[in-house]
This record gives sequence, C-alpha cells and structure tokens, in this order.
Amino acid sequence: MFLAEEGTTGAVGYLYTYGPLVLMFVVLYFLLIRPQQKRQKTRSQMLGGLKKGDKVVTIGGLHGTIVEITDDICVLRVNDATKMTFDRSAVNAVAQTPATKE
Repeated sequence: MFLAEEGTTGAVGYLYTYGPLVLMFVVLYFLLIRPQQKRQKTRSQMLGGLKKGDKVVTIGGLHGTIVEITDDICVLRVNDATKMTFDRSAVNAVAQTPATKE
C-alpha cells in the first residue's frame, strides 16, 4: 500500500525536495551575486576612465587631483606642496571632472 503511493509521487517528491533549494539559489543570485557584478563593472569603468586633472577621493578619504597616472600608479596633488603616490585601485570615486575649455 505504501509502496504504490511512494512510486506515484516520485516526480512530485523531487520537486518538493529540490524546488526550494533551486529557488533559494535563484533568489541569492539576483539579490547578492548580480548586484555585486554590476558594482564591479561600474568600478572597473571608473578606474579605466581616470585621467590627469580629475579630482578624486581615495578609499582612505583623501581628496586630491590627479597629476600623473599610469596603469598601476596614481600621483595625487593634495595641496600646492604635497604630492602623494597611490595604487590606482586606491581611488574610490571621482569627485569632480575638470571643465573643458571652449
């Protein structure tokens, strides 16, 4: 009697067993993984678009203007007398881009 019932609900049993697990992974993908990928892509574009004269903020909160930039290194002018060297990846955000002269 129980064997007959177990055999007929086998396909449905798999759905009830693995369905919530699959649903959980789909929800985690859209809530955690996908937004992180978008943030990483935006950050990579921002770091790739850095140029001399951009006003930036480092991950330590230091504000400065880019005076020299290479693939890995970024030299910031903090004030008239101080220049500091950072890794390019230490730039957190572009605060302001210089206005183009027309």
